[in-house]
Amino acid sequence: MSDEEFEELQPKSAPEDREINGPLDVSEANAVRPYVDLGGVKIVPREGLHLRLEVEEATKRVVAVGLDYAGSTLQVQPFAAPRSSGLWHEIRAQIVEQIQKQGGQTREADGPFGPELVATIPVSAGPGQPQTTRIARFIGVDGPRWFLRGVIAGEGAVNPEAAAAVEDLFRSVVVVRGGTPMPPRDLIPLHVPSGGGPAGPQIGAPVSGV
Repeated sequence: MSDEEFEELQPKSAPEDREINGPLDVSEANAVRPYVDLGGVKIVPREGLHLRLEVEEATKRVVAVGLDYAGSTLQVQPFAAPRSSGLWHEIRAQIVEQIQKQGGQTREADGPFGPELVATIPVSAGPGQPQTTRIARFIGVDGPRWFLRGVIAGEGAVNPEAAAAVEDLFRSVVVVRGGTPMPPRDLIPLHVPSGGGPAGPQIGAPVSGV
C-alpha cells in the first residue's frame, strides 16, 4: 500500500478539542507547568497519583508508563506516527485479534476520545483456581506525528464517575515526539526521570498481556 492510499484509508482519530484540552503535543503545552519528564511523555503531578514505569524484562527498556489514580489504572504508550494519517483504526483491529486469541471478548464503543474498545479479558487465578475476568478500556488518540494509546482498568473501566477522573488524567498527558526520524508504530523512547518528583515514580513489573 502506498503512503497516499494509507492516508486515505486511515484518517486521524482524536477529539475535536485535542489541541486545547489534550492529550497535548509538547509544542502545545504550557512550558512553565511542572511535569514529570519521562522522555516520550510528560506527566502532570497531582494529588493521589502514583506512577510506575513498566520494563521489558529481556531488554530492560521502559516500554510503558503506569498511572494509578482514583481507584483506576491507566497505562500509556506513545508511538511514532505519520504526519497526516492515523494509526488507531489499525491498532484497534490488532488489539481485537490479540484479545480473541486470549479467549477474551471486545466491543467497540463511542467514548470521549472517539472510538474505543471495551474488553473482557480472562485472568488466571493460579493452579486449581477458577478463572476470572477483568474489564479494560482501550483508548487512543492520533496527534501530530504521534499516536498515544491508553488502557484503563479498575474503577475507570466500569464506573462513570471514576472514568471521568482517569479520562482527565489521560488528557493531561503531553507527548514529546522529538525530531529523530522513526518508522510509524515504533515506541517513542521512555526513560526514568532524573528526579523522584511529586508523583513518586518507581520501576514497575515487566509488561504482560496486551
